[in-house]
Amino acid sequence: MKLQLSRVCLQTFFGSCMLNRHKVLGMSKRLASDALEDSAQVASPASKKARVEDAPENGPTTPTADTNGARERRAQEDRTETTNIPTVEEEDEESSAAGAPSTRQKAPAEGYSDLYLDTINRTLLDFDFEKLCSVTLSNVNVYACLVCGRYYQGRGPKSQAYFHALDEGHHVYINMETRKVYVLPEGYEVKSSSLDDIKFVADPKLPKAEVIALDKTPQSKWDLVGRKYTPGFVGMNNIKANDYFNTIAHALAHVTPLRNYLMLEDLSARPQLAQRFGILVRKIWNPRAFKAHVSPHELLQEVAQRSGKKFVLTEQADPVEFLSWFLNNLHLALGGSRSKPGSSIVQKVFQGRLKVESQAITARADAADRLRFEEADVQTRITHYMILTLDLPAAPLFQDELDRNAIPQVPLTSVLAKYDGRSPQEQLNVRVRYRLLHPLPPYLLLHVKRFSANKFISERNPTIVTFAPRSLDMAPYVEPDPAAHAPGEPIWYDLVANITHEAVRMRDDSVEGETERKVWRVQLRDKARDEWVEVQDLFVEKAAADTLFTKESYLQVWERRKAAPKK
Repeated sequence: MKLQLSRVCLQTFFGSCMLNRHKVLGMSKRLASDALEDSAQVASPASKKARVEDAPENGPTTPTADTNGARERRAQEDRTETTNIPTVEEEDEESSAAGAPSTRQKAPAEGYSDLYLDTINRTLLDFDFEKLCSVTLSNVNVYACLVCGRYYQGRGPKSQAYFHALDEGHHVYINMETRKVYVLPEGYEVKSSSLDDIKFVADPKLPKAEVIALDKTPQSKWDLVGRKYTPGFVGMNNIKANDYFNTIAHALAHVTPLRNYLMLEDLSARPQLAQRFGILVRKIWNPRAFKAHVSPHELLQEVAQRSGKKFVLTEQADPVEFLSWFLNNLHLALGGSRSKPGSSIVQKVFQGRLKVESQAITARADAADRLRFEEADVQTRITHYMILTLDLPAAPLFQDELDRNAIPQVPLTSVLAKYDGRSPQEQLNVRVRYRLLHPLPPYLLLHVKRFSANKFISERNPTIVTFAPRSLDMAPYVEPDPAAHAPGEPIWYDLVANITHEAVRMRDDSVEGETERKVWRVQLRDKARDEWVEVQDLFVEKAAADTLFTKESYLQVWERRKAAPKK
Protein backbone atom coordinates (compact mmCIF):
# COMPACT_ATOMS: atom_id res chain seq x y z
CA MET A 1 0.00 0.00 0.00
CA LYS A 2 2.82 2.44 0.93
CA LEU A 3 4.60 1.58 -2.31
CA GLN A 4 1.53 2.43 -4.34
CA LEU A 5 1.04 5.77 -2.55
CA SER A 6 4.69 6.69 -3.13
CA ARG A 7 4.35 5.80 -6.81
CA VAL A 8 1.21 7.95 -7.10
CA CYS A 9 2.97 10.90 -5.41
CA LEU A 10 5.95 10.60 -7.74
CA GLN A 11 3.71 10.48 -10.77
CA THR A 12 1.83 13.55 -9.60
CA PHE A 13 5.08 15.46 -8.94
CA PHE A 14 6.61 14.64 -12.33
CA GLY A 15 3.31 15.43 -14.00
CA SER A 16 3.17 18.90 -12.48
CA CYS A 17 6.80 19.52 -13.47
CA MET A 18 6.08 18.53 -17.07
CA LEU A 19 2.99 20.72 -17.09
CA ASN A 20 4.96 23.74 -15.87
CA ARG A 21 7.65 22.97 -18.46
CA HIS A 22 5.05 22.91 -21.23
CA LYS A 23 3.59 26.17 -19.94
CA VAL A 24 6.98 27.89 -19.95
CA LEU A 25 7.76 26.57 -23.43
CA GLY A 26 4.34 27.66 -24.64
CA MET A 27 4.82 31.13 -23.24
CA SER A 28 8.23 31.38 -24.88
CA LYS A 29 6.85 30.23 -28.24
CA ARG A 30 3.97 32.69 -28.02
CA LEU A 31 6.28 35.59 -27.25
CA ALA A 32 8.61 34.57 -30.08
CA SER A 33 5.76 34.29 -32.62
CA ASP A 34 4.36 37.66 -31.52
CA ALA A 35 7.77 39.26 -31.86
CA LEU A 36 8.28 37.79 -35.36
CA GLU A 37 4.82 38.86 -36.47
CA ASP A 38 5.32 42.42 -35.14
CA SER A 39 8.74 42.69 -36.73
CA ALA A 40 7.39 41.46 -40.03
CA GLN A 41 4.60 44.01 -39.95
CA VAL A 42 7.01 46.81 -39.08
CA ALA A 43 9.53 45.71 -41.71
CA SER A 44 7.00 45.46 -44.60
CA PRO A 45 4.12 47.90 -44.19
CA ALA A 46 3.11 47.26 -47.79
CA SER A 47 2.08 43.68 -46.96
CA LYS A 48 -0.34 45.00 -44.35
CA LYS A 49 -1.78 47.42 -46.88
CA ALA A 50 -2.10 44.62 -49.44
CA ARG A 51 -3.98 42.43 -46.99
CA VAL A 52 -6.41 45.25 -46.28
CA GLU A 53 -6.92 46.02 -49.97
CA ASP A 54 -7.45 42.31 -50.82
CA ALA A 55 -10.29 42.00 -48.29
CA PRO A 56 -13.80 41.83 -49.68
CA GLU A 57 -15.81 45.01 -49.45
CA ASN A 58 -18.91 43.56 -47.74
CA GLY A 59 -17.38 40.84 -45.55
CA PRO A 60 -14.72 40.18 -42.94
CA THR A 61 -11.14 39.73 -43.85
CA THR A 62 -10.05 36.13 -44.40
CA PRO A 63 -7.05 35.39 -42.21
CA THR A 64 -4.09 33.56 -43.57
CA ALA A 65 -3.09 30.09 -42.43
CA ASP A 66 -0.16 31.40 -40.37
CA THR A 67 -2.38 33.89 -38.60
CA ASN A 68 -5.04 31.25 -37.89
CA GLY A 69 -2.46 28.92 -36.43
CA ALA A 70 -0.98 31.63 -34.21
CA ARG A 71 -4.42 32.62 -32.91
CA GLU A 72 -5.35 29.01 -32.15
CA ARG A 73 -2.12 28.44 -30.27
CA ARG A 74 -2.61 31.69 -28.37
CA ALA A 75 -6.16 30.80 -27.36
CA GLN A 76 -5.09 27.35 -26.18
CA GLU A 77 -2.22 28.78 -24.14
CA ASP A 78 -4.53 31.40 -22.59
CA ARG A 79 -6.88 28.60 -21.47
CA THR A 80 -4.10 26.50 -19.95
CA GLU A 81 -1.94 29.28 -18.44
CA THR A 82 -4.43 31.06 -16.22
CA THR A 83 -2.13 30.65 -13.22
CA ASN A 84 0.79 32.59 -14.77
CA ILE A 85 -0.57 36.06 -13.79
CA PRO A 86 2.22 38.49 -12.85
CA THR A 87 2.12 39.84 -9.25
CA VAL A 88 2.14 43.52 -8.18
CA GLU A 89 5.86 43.34 -7.45
CA GLU A 90 6.60 41.93 -10.94
CA GLU A 91 4.53 44.66 -12.56
CA ASP A 92 6.44 47.27 -10.54
CA GLU A 93 9.75 45.78 -11.69
CA GLU A 94 8.64 45.68 -15.33
CA SER A 95 7.32 49.25 -15.20
CA SER A 96 10.51 50.44 -13.48
CA ALA A 97 12.63 48.70 -16.14
CA ALA A 98 10.56 50.39 -18.84
CA GLY A 99 11.10 53.82 -17.23
CA ALA A 100 7.61 54.19 -15.74
CA PRO A 101 7.16 55.15 -12.03
CA SER A 102 6.72 52.19 -9.67
CA THR A 103 3.36 51.50 -8.06
CA ARG A 104 3.30 51.34 -4.23
CA GLN A 105 1.02 48.96 -2.44
CA LYS A 106 -2.16 50.57 -1.19
CA ALA A 107 -3.60 50.28 2.30
CA PRO A 108 -5.08 46.87 3.16
CA ALA A 109 -8.79 46.23 3.25
CA GLU A 110 -10.96 47.46 6.09
CA GLY A 111 -10.20 45.67 9.33
CA TYR A 112 -6.48 45.35 8.64
CA SER A 113 -5.43 48.97 9.19
CA ASP A 114 -3.82 48.11 12.53
CA LEU A 115 -1.07 45.97 11.02
CA TYR A 116 2.29 46.41 12.83
CA LEU A 117 0.81 48.90 15.33
CA ASP A 118 1.48 46.44 18.13
CA THR A 119 5.22 46.85 17.49
CA ILE A 120 5.20 50.54 18.54
CA ASN A 121 7.27 51.17 21.68
CA ARG A 122 6.10 54.41 23.28
CA THR A 123 8.70 54.30 26.04
CA LEU A 124 11.48 54.79 23.44
CA LEU A 125 9.84 57.76 21.72
CA ASP A 126 11.57 61.07 22.43
CA PHE A 127 10.58 63.93 20.14
CA ASP A 128 12.60 66.56 22.06
CA PHE A 129 15.80 66.16 20.07
CA GLU A 130 16.53 68.01 16.85
CA LYS A 131 14.80 66.49 13.83
CA LEU A 132 17.85 65.25 11.92
CA CYS A 133 18.26 61.99 10.00
CA SER A 134 20.54 59.68 12.00
CA VAL A 135 22.32 58.65 8.77
CA THR A 136 22.47 61.72 6.51
CA LEU A 137 22.09 64.43 9.24
CA SER A 138 19.55 66.17 7.01
CA ASN A 139 16.52 67.99 8.41
CA VAL A 140 14.46 67.67 5.22
CA ASN A 141 11.50 65.27 5.15
CA VAL A 142 12.36 63.53 8.43
CA TYR A 143 10.46 60.50 9.71
CA ALA A 144 10.64 58.99 13.19
CA CYS A 145 10.59 55.22 13.61
CA LEU A 146 7.89 54.44 16.17
CA VAL A 147 9.58 51.16 17.09
CA CYS A 148 13.07 52.37 18.06
CA GLY A 149 12.59 56.17 18.09
CA ARG A 150 15.35 57.04 15.57
CA TYR A 151 15.04 59.65 12.84
CA TYR A 152 15.40 58.80 9.15
CA GLN A 153 14.97 60.77 5.95
CA GLY A 154 12.21 60.07 3.42
CA ARG A 155 10.05 57.00 2.86
CA GLY A 156 10.66 56.25 -0.85
CA PRO A 157 12.19 53.01 -2.18
CA LYS A 158 15.70 54.49 -1.93
CA SER A 159 15.29 56.38 1.37
CA GLN A 160 16.96 55.70 4.70
CA ALA A 161 13.66 54.88 6.40
CA TYR A 162 12.86 52.36 3.65
CA PHE A 163 16.18 50.57 4.14
CA HIS A 164 15.71 50.63 7.93
CA ALA A 165 12.31 48.97 7.53
CA LEU A 166 13.83 46.19 5.40
CA ASP A 167 16.93 45.66 7.54
CA GLU A 168 15.43 45.86 11.04
CA GLY A 169 11.79 44.95 10.40
CA HIS A 170 10.52 48.25 11.87
CA HIS A 171 7.45 49.17 9.85
CA VAL A 172 5.68 52.18 11.46
CA TYR A 173 6.93 55.76 10.87
CA ILE A 174 5.59 59.25 11.53
CA ASN A 175 6.35 62.34 9.48
CA MET A 176 7.65 64.96 11.92
CA GLU A 177 6.17 67.85 9.95
CA THR A 178 2.74 66.61 8.84
CA ARG A 179 2.22 64.15 11.76
CA LYS A 180 1.03 61.47 9.31
CA VAL A 181 1.84 57.83 10.08
CA TYR A 182 2.94 55.39 7.36
CA VAL A 183 3.78 51.70 7.13
CA LEU A 184 6.99 50.84 5.29
CA PRO A 185 8.09 49.34 2.97
CA GLU A 186 4.50 49.16 1.70
CA GLY A 187 4.15 52.93 1.95
CA TYR A 188 0.46 53.35 2.82
CA GLU A 189 -0.86 55.78 5.44
CA VAL A 190 -2.34 54.50 8.68
CA LYS A 191 -5.40 56.32 9.99
CA SER A 192 -6.13 55.00 13.45
CA SER A 193 -7.34 56.78 16.58
CA SER A 194 -4.88 54.71 18.63
CA LEU A 195 -2.08 56.91 17.26
CA ASP A 196 -3.58 60.20 18.45
CA ASP A 197 -1.55 60.18 21.67
CA ILE A 198 1.71 59.92 19.72
CA LYS A 199 0.73 62.75 17.38
CA PHE A 200 -0.20 64.89 20.40
CA VAL A 201 3.10 64.27 22.20
CA ALA A 202 5.05 65.19 19.04
CA ASP A 203 3.43 68.64 19.06
CA PRO A 204 1.04 69.24 21.99
CA LYS A 205 -1.72 71.71 21.20
CA LEU A 206 -4.39 72.44 23.80
CA PRO A 207 -7.71 74.20 23.14
CA LYS A 208 -8.11 77.76 24.33
CA ALA A 209 -10.35 76.84 27.27
CA GLU A 210 -7.74 74.44 28.69
CA VAL A 211 -4.92 76.95 28.24
CA ILE A 212 -6.80 79.65 30.13
CA ALA A 213 -7.58 77.20 32.96
CA LEU A 214 -3.93 76.16 33.49
CA ASP A 215 -3.42 78.60 36.39
CA LYS A 216 -6.83 77.95 37.92
CA THR A 217 -7.28 74.18 38.06
CA PRO A 218 -4.76 72.00 39.97
CA GLN A 219 -3.53 69.10 37.86
CA SER A 220 -1.74 65.85 38.72
CA LYS A 221 -0.78 63.53 35.87
CA TRP A 222 1.17 60.29 35.42
CA ASP A 223 3.62 59.34 32.69
CA LEU A 224 4.03 55.94 31.01
CA VAL A 225 6.08 54.44 33.84
CA GLY A 226 3.72 55.65 36.56
CA ARG A 227 5.65 58.72 37.75
CA LYS A 228 3.45 61.54 39.02
CA TYR A 229 4.07 65.04 37.68
CA THR A 230 2.39 68.44 37.48
CA PRO A 231 2.12 70.07 34.03
CA GLY A 232 4.25 73.22 33.97
CA PHE A 233 6.54 72.02 36.77
CA VAL A 234 8.60 69.27 35.14
CA GLY A 235 12.31 68.56 35.10
CA MET A 236 14.52 69.62 32.22
CA ASN A 237 17.60 67.77 30.96
CA ASN A 238 20.97 69.31 31.69
CA ILE A 239 22.85 67.87 28.73
CA LYS A 240 26.18 69.17 29.99
CA ALA A 241 26.20 72.77 31.22
CA ASN A 242 22.91 74.30 30.09
CA ASP A 243 21.31 74.83 33.51
CA TYR A 244 21.50 78.60 32.88
CA PHE A 245 19.16 78.07 29.92
CA ASN A 246 16.80 75.75 31.81
CA THR A 247 16.07 78.35 34.48
CA ILE A 248 15.27 81.05 31.92
CA ALA A 249 13.02 78.71 29.91
CA HIS A 250 11.04 77.78 33.04
CA ALA A 251 10.71 81.40 34.15
CA LEU A 252 9.41 82.58 30.76
CA ALA A 253 7.05 79.58 30.51
CA HIS A 254 5.26 80.90 33.63
CA VAL A 255 4.68 84.40 32.29
CA THR A 256 0.98 83.94 31.54
CA PRO A 257 0.48 86.31 28.53
CA LEU A 258 3.62 85.06 26.77
CA ARG A 259 2.80 81.42 27.51
CA ASN A 260 -0.77 81.70 26.23
CA TYR A 261 0.42 83.44 23.07
CA LEU A 262 2.97 80.73 22.28
CA MET A 263 0.48 77.93 22.98
CA LEU A 264 -2.44 79.32 20.97
CA GLU A 265 -0.92 81.21 18.03
CA ASP A 266 0.08 79.59 14.75
CA LEU A 267 3.87 80.01 14.53
CA SER A 268 4.44 77.86 11.44
CA ALA A 269 5.36 80.93 9.35
CA ARG A 270 7.73 82.35 11.99
CA PRO A 271 11.49 81.73 12.23
CA GLN A 272 12.74 78.55 13.87
CA LEU A 273 13.61 80.31 17.14
CA ALA A 274 9.95 81.18 17.77
CA GLN A 275 8.68 77.80 16.56
CA ARG A 276 11.02 75.74 18.72
CA PHE A 277 10.44 77.86 21.82
CA GLY A 278 6.69 77.53 21.31
CA ILE A 279 7.01 73.73 21.09
CA LEU A 280 9.14 73.67 24.26
CA VAL A 281 6.56 75.71 26.20
CA ARG A 282 3.76 73.42 25.02
CA LYS A 283 5.74 70.36 26.10
CA ILE A 284 6.39 71.86 29.54
CA TRP A 285 2.62 72.26 30.01
CA ASN A 286 1.70 68.94 28.31
CA PRO A 287 -0.92 67.07 30.40
CA ARG A 288 -0.50 63.81 28.42
CA ALA A 289 3.29 63.43 28.32
CA PHE A 290 5.02 60.07 27.94
CA LYS A 291 7.75 61.10 30.43
CA ALA A 292 7.86 63.49 33.36
CA HIS A 293 10.63 65.69 31.95
CA VAL A 294 11.54 67.53 28.75
CA SER A 295 14.76 68.20 26.86
CA PRO A 296 15.68 71.63 25.41
CA HIS A 297 18.11 70.13 22.87
CA GLU A 298 16.19 71.26 19.78
CA LEU A 299 15.91 74.89 20.92
CA LEU A 300 19.51 74.96 22.16
CA GLN A 301 20.79 73.97 18.74
CA GLU A 302 18.95 76.91 17.18
CA VAL A 303 20.18 79.28 19.91
CA ALA A 304 23.79 78.17 19.38
CA GLN A 305 23.52 78.75 15.65
CA ARG A 306 21.85 82.17 15.86
CA SER A 307 24.15 83.44 18.63
CA GLY A 308 27.34 82.46 16.84
CA LYS A 309 28.18 79.79 19.46
CA LYS A 310 27.99 82.35 22.27
CA PHE A 311 25.35 80.32 24.12
CA VAL A 312 25.90 76.57 23.83
CA LEU A 313 24.99 73.50 25.84
CA THR A 314 28.59 72.56 26.68
CA GLU A 315 29.63 75.76 28.48
CA GLN A 316 27.90 77.73 31.19
CA ALA A 317 26.80 81.28 30.54
CA ASP A 318 25.23 84.09 32.53
CA PRO A 319 21.42 83.70 32.69
CA VAL A 320 20.80 87.46 32.49
CA GLU A 321 23.05 87.87 29.46
CA PHE A 322 21.24 85.00 27.78
CA LEU A 323 17.83 86.42 28.74
CA SER A 324 18.68 89.82 27.25
CA TRP A 325 19.83 88.22 23.98
CA PHE A 326 16.90 85.81 23.86
CA LEU A 327 14.18 88.42 24.47
CA ASN A 328 15.52 90.71 21.74
CA ASN A 329 15.78 87.90 19.19
CA LEU A 330 12.42 86.44 20.18
CA HIS A 331 10.89 89.90 19.77
CA LEU A 332 12.17 90.05 16.19
CA ALA A 333 11.14 86.45 15.46
CA LEU A 334 7.57 87.21 16.54
CA GLY A 335 7.29 90.10 14.09
CA GLY A 336 8.54 92.93 16.31
CA SER A 337 10.11 96.14 15.04
CA ARG A 338 13.59 97.40 15.90
CA SER A 339 12.40 100.99 16.28
CA LYS A 340 8.73 100.85 17.25
CA PRO A 341 8.17 100.08 20.99
CA GLY A 342 5.49 97.56 21.95
CA SER A 343 5.37 95.92 18.51
CA SER A 344 5.43 92.34 19.80
CA ILE A 345 4.07 90.34 22.72
CA VAL A 346 7.56 90.36 24.30
CA GLN A 347 7.74 94.13 24.59
CA LYS A 348 4.08 94.40 25.58
CA VAL A 349 4.79 92.15 28.57
CA PHE A 350 8.23 93.33 29.76
CA GLN A 351 9.02 96.76 28.30
CA GLY A 352 8.72 99.93 30.38
CA ARG A 353 9.97 103.53 30.30
CA LEU A 354 12.71 105.07 32.41
CA LYS A 355 13.71 108.71 32.98
CA VAL A 356 17.46 109.22 33.27
CA GLU A 357 18.87 112.50 34.64
CA SER A 358 22.63 112.93 34.20
CA GLN A 359 24.92 115.68 35.41
CA ALA A 360 28.60 115.99 34.62
CA ILE A 361 31.04 116.31 37.53
CA THR A 362 33.46 119.14 36.77
CA ALA A 363 36.10 120.75 38.98
CA ARG A 364 38.78 123.43 38.74
CA ALA A 365 41.45 124.82 41.02
CA ASP A 366 41.25 128.42 42.27
CA ALA A 367 44.08 130.78 43.16
CA ALA A 368 44.57 129.09 46.55
CA ASP A 369 44.96 125.78 44.76
CA ARG A 370 41.72 124.46 46.13
CA LEU A 371 39.60 122.04 44.12
CA ARG A 372 36.13 123.38 43.62
CA PHE A 373 33.23 121.41 42.04
CA GLU A 374 31.04 123.29 39.64
CA GLU A 375 27.40 122.68 39.01
CA ALA A 376 26.71 121.52 35.45
CA ASP A 377 23.46 121.43 33.59
CA VAL A 378 21.19 118.43 34.15
CA GLN A 379 20.35 116.51 31.02
CA THR A 380 17.18 114.40 30.90
CA ARG A 381 16.35 111.60 28.50
CA ILE A 382 13.65 108.92 28.28
CA THR A 383 14.69 105.39 27.49
CA HIS A 384 13.07 101.95 27.39
CA TYR A 385 14.01 98.95 29.47
CA MET A 386 13.08 95.28 29.84
CA ILE A 387 15.43 94.35 32.72
CA LEU A 388 16.11 96.53 35.78
CA THR A 389 19.55 96.09 37.36
CA LEU A 390 19.85 96.32 41.16
CA ASP A 391 23.27 97.12 42.71
CA LEU A 392 24.26 95.43 45.96
CA PRO A 393 26.24 97.24 48.67
CA ALA A 394 29.87 96.22 48.92
CA ALA A 395 30.55 93.07 50.92
CA PRO A 396 32.47 93.54 54.21
CA LEU A 397 36.21 93.02 53.96
CA PHE A 398 36.94 92.30 57.63
CA GLN A 399 35.78 89.61 59.99
CA ASP A 400 33.35 90.28 62.79
CA GLU A 401 34.03 90.05 66.50
CA LEU A 402 33.57 86.27 66.41
CA ASP A 403 36.36 85.88 63.82
CA ARG A 404 34.05 84.80 61.09
CA ASN A 405 32.51 86.43 58.05
CA ALA A 406 28.79 86.91 58.51
CA ILE A 407 26.74 86.93 55.33
CA PRO A 408 25.26 90.43 55.02
CA GLN A 409 21.61 91.01 54.28
CA VAL A 410 19.80 93.86 52.59
CA PRO A 411 16.06 94.31 51.96
CA LEU A 412 14.80 94.47 48.39
CA THR A 413 13.27 97.91 48.97
CA SER A 414 16.76 99.31 49.77
CA VAL A 415 18.31 98.20 46.48
CA LEU A 416 15.20 99.40 44.63
CA ALA A 417 15.88 102.92 45.96
CA LYS A 418 18.17 103.32 42.95
CA TYR A 419 15.01 104.18 40.98
CA ASP A 420 13.38 106.65 43.39
CA GLY A 421 14.70 109.67 41.46
CA ARG A 422 16.62 111.06 44.49
CA SER A 423 19.48 108.64 45.11
CA PRO A 424 22.36 109.53 42.75
CA GLN A 425 24.61 106.94 41.14
CA GLU A 426 28.14 107.95 40.17
CA GLN A 427 29.47 106.58 36.88
CA LEU A 428 32.99 107.80 36.11
CA ASN A 429 32.59 111.60 35.86
CA VAL A 430 28.79 111.64 35.65
CA ARG A 431 26.18 111.69 38.39
CA VAL A 432 23.02 109.82 37.35
CA ARG A 433 19.51 109.56 38.81
CA TYR A 434 16.82 107.11 37.66
CA ARG A 435 13.02 107.25 37.86
CA LEU A 436 10.41 104.83 36.56
CA LEU A 437 7.56 106.21 34.48
CA HIS A 438 3.93 105.25 34.08
CA PRO A 439 2.64 102.85 32.96
CA LEU A 440 4.68 100.09 34.52
CA PRO A 441 4.88 96.86 32.47
CA PRO A 442 2.69 93.89 33.41
CA TYR A 443 5.84 91.95 34.40
CA LEU A 444 9.03 93.30 35.97
CA LEU A 445 12.42 91.62 35.50
CA LEU A 446 14.77 92.50 38.37
CA HIS A 447 18.46 91.55 38.07
CA VAL A 448 20.49 91.49 41.27
CA LYS A 449 24.03 92.24 40.11
CA ARG A 450 26.34 89.87 42.02
CA PHE A 451 29.35 89.46 39.76
CA SER A 452 32.00 92.01 38.90
CA ALA A 453 35.14 91.42 36.88
CA ASN A 454 38.29 93.32 36.09
CA LYS A 455 41.51 92.49 34.33
CA PHE A 456 42.73 90.30 37.16
CA ILE A 457 39.88 88.63 38.99
CA SER A 458 36.13 87.97 38.96
CA GLU A 459 34.36 88.59 42.27
CA ARG A 460 31.01 87.49 43.63
CA ASN A 461 28.93 89.41 46.18
CA PRO A 462 27.17 86.89 48.49
CA THR A 463 24.81 89.46 50.05
CA ILE A 464 21.35 88.04 50.72
CA VAL A 465 18.41 90.08 49.43
CA THR A 466 15.39 89.68 51.71
CA PHE A 467 11.89 90.05 50.31
CA ALA A 468 8.31 88.91 50.71
CA PRO A 469 6.93 86.98 47.72
CA ARG A 470 3.66 88.90 47.82
CA SER A 471 2.70 92.59 47.77
CA LEU A 472 5.75 94.48 46.54
CA ASP A 473 4.73 98.14 46.28
CA MET A 474 6.39 99.87 43.31
CA ALA A 475 4.60 103.21 43.73
CA PRO A 476 7.52 104.95 45.58
CA TYR A 477 9.79 104.35 42.58
CA VAL A 478 7.45 105.72 39.90
CA GLU A 479 7.21 109.37 39.02
CA PRO A 480 3.76 110.68 40.00
CA ASP A 481 1.29 111.04 37.18
CA PRO A 482 -2.27 111.87 38.26
CA ALA A 483 -3.60 110.99 34.82
CA ALA A 484 -2.23 107.45 35.02
CA HIS A 485 -2.27 106.67 38.73
CA ALA A 486 -3.99 108.09 41.78
CA PRO A 487 -1.53 109.68 44.25
CA GLY A 488 -0.86 107.53 47.30
CA GLU A 489 -2.37 104.41 45.77
CA PRO A 490 0.00 101.39 45.86
CA ILE A 491 1.07 99.43 42.80
CA TRP A 492 1.26 95.80 43.91
CA TYR A 493 3.45 93.15 42.34
CA ASP A 494 3.64 89.42 43.22
CA LEU A 495 6.63 87.15 42.64
CA VAL A 496 6.27 84.55 39.88
CA ALA A 497 9.79 83.14 39.46
CA ASN A 498 13.06 83.51 41.34
CA ILE A 499 16.35 82.31 39.80
CA THR A 500 19.01 81.64 42.43
CA HIS A 501 22.77 81.07 42.34
CA GLU A 502 24.85 78.68 44.40
CA ALA A 503 28.64 78.40 44.41
CA VAL A 504 29.86 74.81 44.72
CA ARG A 505 33.48 74.08 45.55
CA MET A 506 35.02 71.35 43.40
CA ARG A 507 38.49 69.84 43.36
CA ASP A 508 40.37 70.54 40.14
CA ASP A 509 43.39 68.39 39.33
CA SER A 510 44.56 70.73 36.57
CA VAL A 511 45.28 73.47 39.09
CA GLU A 512 46.27 73.37 42.73
CA GLY A 513 43.38 73.75 45.10
CA GLU A 514 39.65 73.99 44.37
CA THR A 515 37.55 75.73 41.77
CA GLU A 516 34.10 77.24 42.12
CA ARG A 517 31.26 75.96 39.97
CA LYS A 518 27.99 77.82 39.49
CA VAL A 519 24.70 76.03 40.03
CA TRP A 520 21.48 77.67 38.89
CA ARG A 521 18.00 76.89 40.25
CA VAL A 522 14.57 78.39 39.68
CA GLN A 523 11.71 78.76 42.16
CA LEU A 524 8.26 78.88 40.57
CA ARG A 525 4.86 79.74 42.01
CA ASP A 526 2.06 77.26 41.38
CA LYS A 527 -0.89 79.63 41.12
CA ALA A 528 -3.49 76.86 41.09
CA ARG A 529 -2.32 75.48 44.48
CA ASP A 530 -0.72 78.69 45.83
CA GLU A 531 2.51 76.76 46.46
CA TRP A 532 6.15 77.12 45.52
CA VAL A 533 8.19 74.58 43.55
CA GLU A 534 11.98 74.51 43.14
CA VAL A 535 13.42 73.02 39.93
CA GLN A 536 17.06 72.14 39.40
CA ASP A 537 17.48 70.30 36.10
CA LEU A 538 15.61 66.97 36.60
CA PHE A 539 14.95 67.49 40.32
CA VAL A 540 11.57 68.97 41.24
CA GLU A 541 10.58 69.53 44.87
CA LYS A 542 8.37 71.80 46.93
CA ALA A 543 9.75 74.93 48.57
CA ALA A 544 8.54 77.02 51.50
CA ALA A 545 7.49 80.56 50.69
CA ASP A 546 9.07 81.89 53.90
CA THR A 547 12.55 80.64 52.97
CA LEU A 548 12.80 81.78 49.35
CA PHE A 549 15.03 84.74 50.23
CA THR A 550 17.62 82.57 52.02
CA LYS A 551 19.36 81.80 48.71
CA GLU A 552 21.27 84.17 46.47
CA SER A 553 18.62 85.66 44.21
CA TYR A 554 19.95 86.57 40.79
CA LEU A 555 16.89 87.24 38.64
CA GLN A 556 13.29 87.78 39.72
CA VAL A 557 10.07 87.92 37.70
CA TRP A 558 7.27 89.97 39.32
CA GLU A 559 3.69 90.08 38.05
CA ARG A 560 1.55 93.17 38.43
CA ARG A 561 -1.57 92.49 40.44
CA LYS A 562 -4.78 93.36 38.68
CA ALA A 563 -6.62 96.22 40.28
CA ALA A 564 -9.86 95.37 42.02
CA PRO A 565 -12.91 96.42 40.04
CA LYS A 566 -14.46 99.65 41.19
CA LYS A 567 -17.88 99.41 42.79
